[in-house]
Parts: sequence; structure tokens; C-alpha cells
Amino acid sequence: MTKHWSSAAEALHEVVRDGATIAVGGFGLSGNPTDLIEALRDTGATDLTIVSNNMGVDGKGLGILLENRQVRKVVASYVGENKLFAKQFLDGELEVEFTPQGTLAERLRAGGSGIAGFYTKTGVGTPVAEGKPTEVFDGETYVLERGIVADVALVHAFRADREGNLVFRHTARNFNPIVATAGRLTIAEAEEVVEDGYLDPNTVVTPGIFVQRLVTATPRVKDIEQRTVRPAAATTTPAGA
Repeated sequence: MTKHWSSAAEALHEVVRDGATIAVGGFGLSGNPTDLIEALRDTGATDLTIVSNNMGVDGKGLGILLENRQVRKVVASYVGENKLFAKQFLDGELEVEFTPQGTLAERLRAGGSGIAGFYTKTGVGTPVAEGKPTEVFDGETYVLERGIVADVALVHAFRADREGNLVFRHTARNFNPIVATAGRLTIAEAEEVVEDGYLDPNTVVTPGIFVQRLVTATPRVKDIEQRTVRPAAATTTPAGA
């Protein structure tokens, strides 16, 4: 039975329910599973909890789910590039669980490894630790953080084979590999899918055992969160030219 589905919409069909927890890979707009995010929007599912480093920007990435009022809660480490995200939070429309970036990564890794929780010093003495159990180890206070296991995980890979083995590229490797392990059902989109043979095992980042469904990503221009360029250098015409 192949893991390769014909489209993101088909791969997500009857998978997502209202109130589901969805973990999504990506860092800023880098490595976003854009086809799968758009398919998630098109399911119309509501009251979703989204676990992701951030929520994209207005109108792009996970921002389209906010525009569609499909998200009830966000577990993230950064909100600064999305004005609608900030507005919905400040207006009380959106519940936000801020999590330090390293802690978020470790919570996802723990969930994918079958670890229920872990202790960390990060966040001790701040609102991040409020209401959470603490323990003292070697004279230092640590706070208990729970591992995250999502109903569905959505990730973007650079290359995949038919068994769902994945290779990531550049910044897309930040959160996608750990998100891929943290879903009860993981769906990956890949820019290239090798139909004949398999990826070199020495290059595989996420083994296919973690991936249940796979789609070929639609070719598209990759968005840049903030494009910063130097002003063009002024040119002067040499005298007598």
C-alpha cells in the first residue's frame, strides 16, 4: 500500500476534526507545508489547537487559518510578524500558550519519543512556569514541561521516497523533523518524490516509519518573511566620458 497520495486535499480528507490538535513544521515562512495548510483551511475544521514555532504572517502560512477563524488556541514561541495573531490574542478571541523556543522543540521531541514530560530551568520564575510543578535538582529549580503529541502533524520536506523517508533543506530542518515524530498521523509534502528506489539511508533525516501519508508539493515561489536589500550604489559618470 503506497503512502503517496494524489493531493494534499485527498491526504487530509476525513482526517481533521473540529477541536483537533495540529502540529505544523516551519520557521517563519521557511519550510511551511503550504499545500497542507491550504488543504487544512479548506476542510473548514474549527476550534483547532495549532502547535508551531509561529503563525506565519498576515495572509501567508498559518496566518490563513487565523483569517478563517479556525483556530482556538496556539502553542508557539513567537508572534511578532503576524498582526492579526496579536489582535485576536489581545481581543480575547485566541488562547495563546507561549513556550520558549527550545522548550517547544524539546516538548515536540519528547512527545515523539514517548516521553510524557521533562524538567528544564528555562522559564523558572516567569509567567511561563505559572501553575506548573517544579522540582529542585542539585540546588537548582526546574519546571516540569509536558511532551506534545498532536492528532495530526504536517511537515514540508525537500525530498522523499515512496516509503516516506524524508530529507529537509536549510532552515526547513529546524522544526519539521521533530514535528514529524510528534503526530499520531503525520502527513508530509515533499518538493521531490523519488518513485523508483529509495533515498540513500545516510541522507535520511526522518525515517518513513514516522510518516503515514505523503504528497508532492505544488511548485511555487517561496515567500520571504522580511526582504532586506542594500540600496543600489550611486553611479557617477567619469568626467569626460
